[in-house]
Amino acid sequence: MTDVAVIGAGMAGLVCAQQLTQAGYSVIVVEKSRGLGGRVATRRLYGTWADHGTCYLKAKGELLGNFVELLRSRDILEVWTDKVYELQPNLELNENSAPRYIAPAGMSAIAKFLAPGLDILLNQRVIAINPTPENSWRLTLESSNEELIAQALVLAIPAPQALMLLAPLGESLLGKEFLDKLSSVKFYPCISAIAGYHATSQPLPHWKALTFVDDAVLGWMGLDSSKRPHPQQPVFVLQSSANFAQIHLESADLEPVGQEMLQHAAQIVLPWLEAPEWMQVHRWRYAFPSHLWQEAVLSASTPLPLACCGDWCGGNLVEGAMLSGLAASAEINNHLRQLLLPNMNFFKVFT
Repeated sequence: MTDVAVIGAGMAGLVCAQQLTQAGYSVIVVEKSRGLGGRVATRRLYGTWADHGTCYLKAKGELLGNFVELLRSRDILEVWTDKVYELQPNLELNENSAPRYIAPAGMSAIAKFLAPGLDILLNQRVIAINPTPENSWRLTLESSNEELIAQALVLAIPAPQALMLLAPLGESLLGKEFLDKLSSVKFYPCISAIAGYHATSQPLPHWKALTFVDDAVLGWMGLDSSKRPHPQQPVFVLQSSANFAQIHLESADLEPVGQEMLQHAAQIVLPWLEAPEWMQVHRWRYAFPSHLWQEAVLSASTPLPLACCGDWCGGNLVEGAMLSGLAASAEINNHLRQLLLPNMNFFKVFT
């Protein structure tokens, strides 16, 4: 038995769990993956690591700006580049200037910073949610065949995943309006290819990151190894366009898909990119919200507290996810014991 169960250890889930834990609630975070951060993800491979989800932070809003400064003071983040180039359909390069911040140890270090003090179950997929006769939520876990009991529930996962878990509860419990709102949220997919090259391949480009405008295959690519303190070889991360990802999303073998992305990059950017020493490809089914829920949290009008949050609530990616996590913690707290949340002093939790 716990006060609050949070499904998902992405930025929204970690912020929500940290808020409620600091207020005095008992909280369990359940994450289906083996790592933290959701799309703020780092993959270890071939003696190095690469950011195949969120590739950098751009401090737009006040909350994210303060968070970036806190992480910089802890030597977790640093400026990677202040120039990202946009490649137009006519292959003209336009410069976009603003500081981009990265974690030399990998972007997942951001999530790890939010995790201390939290009770987190990794590699645990929730396969069913049910109310109990004792007015609590029962979560059934796939791998351990165990159950968790919680007074309140937060789903900090993409809306389509939340809908798959919640739809079996039906309109009689959750209400048609809530389920309609949840089902209205849509996402663009993305395919990420990580490619490493022989150390003496070719001269490296003058840019660190390149955005593709209206390209059929690619959306973004970056020289990921330029983030690392002592890179042993060039490593690039390529992210597909949404349309290209949609076409290939269900491919059983993603290797040819990644190779097609590299060949396309070789044709229009660097010819030697088509012959990597190694490559790994990852599919992001829910990469970027395409149709948002306009408020910071989506709550069900149920006797048992239930809230959904994530970057699809209000948008703006990482900052949106953090703000949504804060809003979800406030919503759950309002339905429980109305304890003092550290909302206004969120970052003092970590100082």
